Amino acid sequence: MKKTNIFLCITDVKKFMIIFFAILFCGVCVITPIAVASSTKTYTYTVVIDAGHGGIDGGCKGASGVLESTLNLEYAKTLRRYYKEYGFNVVMTREGENGLYSAFSKNKKKDDMQKRKQIIQNSGANFVVSIHMNSFPTGSSRGAQVFYGAENSLSQTLANFIQSDFIRTLVKPRKVASKGDYYILSCTQIPSVLIECGFLSNQEEEQLLLSNDYREKLCYSILCGSLMYLGE
Repeated sequence: MKKTNIFLCITDVKKFMIIFFAILFCGVCVITPIAVASSTKTYTYTVVIDAGHGGIDGGCKGASGVLESTLNLEYAKTLRRYYKEYGFNVVMTREGENGLYSAFSKNKKKDDMQKRKQIIQNSGANFVVSIHMNSFPTGSSRGAQVFYGAENSLSQTLANFIQSDFIRTLVKPRKVASKGDYYILSCTQIPSVLIECGFLSNQEEEQLLLSNDYREKLCYSILCGSLMYLGE
């Protein structure tokens, strides 16, 4: 992978060992994800976690009645915990059920997305992870999938690493990461991925997405893919 100045070179032996053993540990914990805190809080890397939708924009809805926006936030908070335990600095675009738009905005969706862009631009992040749930008219579609912007090769590399770990650890994920035409992937030059954690329109997968164990496993898999990306 081509190196760019957005990444800090790991020349210090101590930092190298932290990343090395984190990657090794990810490779071992296939069945039950276990979070082990970094021994030194170096905050070498910053990640923005974007919980999609919120407020008046609930996203899609599962058969159980759960809103995508609510589930996105639960996954985002779990993912934040994993990143923090490995010494990352974490920036959240939203931490509550409300959207980011102004109450007086005429175009709340546009205002919401502009606020997310500002947070990302001001974060100094090394990469962005946007969390979503999928839906499709036919209930047979299923599988977690990672999307990346077509114009950013680093985004594609990050997406491929995370998707590879999904294939290794999750139940029936999609086979490849894919290009995605989403605003959050192209609004800045920072490497960004959008993760569709699964289909709420598939009743079997919805039950997985609602379970604590599956949420922990999927979020841990995102962490593992991220660490492999940073160690490339």
